[in-house]
Amino acid sequence: MVRADAARNRELILDAARNIFAARGLDAPLEEIASEAGVGIATLYRRFATREDLLAAVATRQIELFERALAKGLSDPDPWEGFSGFIRAIAEIQARLPGLAQMLMIPCHGPEDERAAAIFQGYLELVARAKKAGALRDDYVPEDLPMLLMANAGLLRETSRTAPKAWKRLVEYLLQAFRCREQQPLPSPPTPTQIRKIMSQPTD
Repeated sequence: MVRADAARNRELILDAARNIFAARGLDAPLEEIASEAGVGIATLYRRFATREDLLAAVATRQIELFERALAKGLSDPDPWEGFSGFIRAIAEIQARLPGLAQMLMIPCHGPEDERAAAIFQGYLELVARAKKAGALRDDYVPEDLPMLLMANAGLLRETSRTAPKAWKRLVEYLLQAFRCREQQPLPSPPTPTQIRKIMSQPTD
């Protein structure tokens, strides 16, 4: 029973951490996470000795989303659609969890973690397929994806409340820049009113 309680508490803490980090960012108080999970702060620290341990556990949960996006991309018979669909899916994951946007870039850096490394290798396969098909420009490099995600993370910080779909335009702009063929229609930009509100927001 003790083990079952411990496992349940761990899942409650991870659920709470995911929600609060997504809403308030990675510096959100751990006491708030413990309260949201319905456990004491001592219980949280017994499961996760440091903030970094908790962040790593939350990131591991999100890796499944990347794995699904990768599997869909690799199964697409069209190399460009497989590649661009994966990029759109990763950007959408960021958009759904803006407070975790920076952390969700981890699997695209090819780290030592086995599952994250497998995602990175699958991403490299998508790149190679798209280049071989003549759909992706030859000078595209794997590091371009983290740059896209960093740009998207910054945009999400400024627009997620006022113009929550602005990220789609950025991603389509960049995908068109990556492609070797003709331009495609872009999603609608934020309205002038939305832009004024975004620009008037105080910055940290």
